[in-house]
Amino acid sequence: MKNQNKRMPWAVIAGRELAAYFTSPVAYIAGAIFILLSGIFFFNLFFLAGRAELRNFFELLPVFFSFLIPALTMRVFSEEKKTGTMETLVTLPVKISDIVIGKYLAVLLSAVVMLAPTLFYVLSCVLFAQSGVDAGPIVGGYFGSVLLAAAFSAIGIYCSSITKNQIVAFLLSLSICLFLTFVTMFAIFLPGFLVNGATFISAQGHFRSIARGILDSRDILYFVSLSAIFVVLTVNELNKERRA
Repeated sequence: MKNQNKRMPWAVIAGRELAAYFTSPVAYIAGAIFILLSGIFFFNLFFLAGRAELRNFFELLPVFFSFLIPALTMRVFSEEKKTGTMETLVTLPVKISDIVIGKYLAVLLSAVVMLAPTLFYVLSCVLFAQSGVDAGPIVGGYFGSVLLAAAFSAIGIYCSSITKNQIVAFLLSLSICLFLTFVTMFAIFLPGFLVNGATFISAQGHFRSIARGILDSRDILYFVSLSAIFVVLTVNELNKERRA
């Protein structure tokens, strides 16, 4: 077991970070707010409009994640910098990439765990939908949700790595996530040659396509690339601190 831990230090770091998340009130508060708000939107549509579907829930999910995930990531590295333990962290005999990947996976798994209670919405649809439930958009929606969480988690840990102030880290991450969510809304104000670029970088647009049950490799590649870019940026940022 010890040899295995030496080969996979990122797994040890991820386990410790997960334990830290679920022994602090941050994860529970963020998760409770997410379930409360998403539940209000879902059941208002369910009971008032009489529509047993998850389309509107998935439509709003990028907005919910834009607030939830920055709240989870804001302390990841900012707290280390504020308490002065960052110097110790970057001088440990562990690769910076292992530290980043471990913390990144912990945030991502936390987000997925918080998404799990929304499966109750699926059960409600299955039980009460009169014309049956189309499984494609539901499976696609949850698959896209994991990809979206992965991308936003990578953005969040990067923002946390460049400042020692958790509030600043939260606001930076929130701003980037909201920009990627709403960028297409402002496309009509952009010159024609920029519209395609705005559409391409839109997280909402790529997520919406997957949530319809359409698995396009371009949408998957978008989220994988976005996640990889910000994880690499975080590794580079911490490597600068190690060299310093």
